[in-house]
Amino acid sequence: MIRKFVTNTLVLVLLIGVSGLVYIRLAPDDILALHTTPPAGAVPGSPVTLPGGYLLEENSELPPEKLLQRLHSVILQTPRTKLIAGMPSEGMATYVTRSLVFGFPDYTTIRVAPEGDGSRFQIYARLRYGRSDFGVNRERVTGWLRTLEAGRQ
Repeated sequence: MIRKFVTNTLVLVLLIGVSGLVYIRLAPDDILALHTTPPAGAVPGSPVTLPGGYLLEENSELPPEKLLQRLHSVILQTPRTKLIAGMPSEGMATYVTRSLVFGFPDYTTIRVAPEGDGSRFQIYARLRYGRSDFGVNRERVTGWLRTLEAGRQ
């Protein structure tokens, strides 16, 4: 009797866990909530609203259209990453990158605006589930910038 109870409980816990992972993998993206700029008062280079968020703002000597197109190309080379809202030609685009094993989504919004002869760009990366991404969003964004810099030389 106890053995059957333990077995049924383990099966139930396993099914709940699998259901949660299926939900995370298949949950729809709320484009209106995700394709947005960071919250007011967010400070670049630090966690944004919750640990797991990252905000970067920098200047570039490239014109906005060219910078966004290059960023778009670099970002789409990242495994498990796709464009979900906006377009580089619009000046703002949002991407989702999913983790390899469980498919946890991380969202990144890129916004570029003219500034002088070049442009000012903002990269806002954040997670959807959990409280920490162990620095993954920050590392992804800085990796994109390193790739972008290497391509200009």
